[in-house]
Amino acid sequence: MVIQADLGDESSVKAMVDQVVKKYGSIDVLINNAGTVFDIPFREKTSEQWQRTLDVNLNGVYYCTKRAMPYINDGGSIINISSTNGIDTYNPNSIDYDVSKAGVIMFTKAMARVLAPKIRINSIAPGWFDTDMNKDLPKSYIESEKSKIAMGRFGKPKEIAGVAAFLASDDAQFMTGSIVVVNGGYGGAV
Repeated sequence: MVIQADLGDESSVKAMVDQVVKKYGSIDVLINNAGTVFDIPFREKTSEQWQRTLDVNLNGVYYCTKRAMPYINDGGSIINISSTNGIDTYNPNSIDYDVSKAGVIMFTKAMARVLAPKIRINSIAPGWFDTDMNKDLPKSYIESEKSKIAMGRFGKPKEIAGVAAFLASDDAQFMTGSIVVVNGGYGGAV
C-alpha cells in the first residue's frame, strides 16, 4: 500500500495513518524515515527553508508517532532515522538538518520512557549513504568524504534496512531509547 503524505502537515499525517489503520487494523512497526536538507550557507538560508527542514525532519517524526501510537500493538517498535549529523556537526551549511536530527535523537530518548514497556522506540544514525539526497554532491566532495570512512565507501540502503529489521525484531526486545550509529567508521570512530 502506497500513500502520499506531507509529513510536515499533521492533517496529512493523520489521513495517512487513518488509511493504514482502516486497511490493516493496527500497526506493528513504524519507521520514521523522511528527510530533507538545504545545503546552503546559514546567512543565505531563508526562514521558509529552515522551517521546512524542521517540519519534515523533526515535526514529521512527532506527527507520525503521535498519530500512530494508539494503533501500535503491544511489543511493537518505532524506529526513527536520525543522522550522525544529529550527534556532531560536519558541515555548517546543513545546520537546519543537524538541528532537526539532533531533535529526533532527543525525541527518541524521551519517548522511550513514555512508551515503555509496551512499545520500543530506537533510532538509527546513519553516516554517508548512497541515497537520492546525496546523488548530486560534487564528485570531489564525495571522494573527500569517502577518504574519511574506515570502510572506504558510502553505505548501501540495504545496510540500514538490516539494522532496522533487527530493531523491529524480537531480538531487540530489550532495546529502547538506543541510538545505533551506522557510519562505516567515519572519521576513524568505529
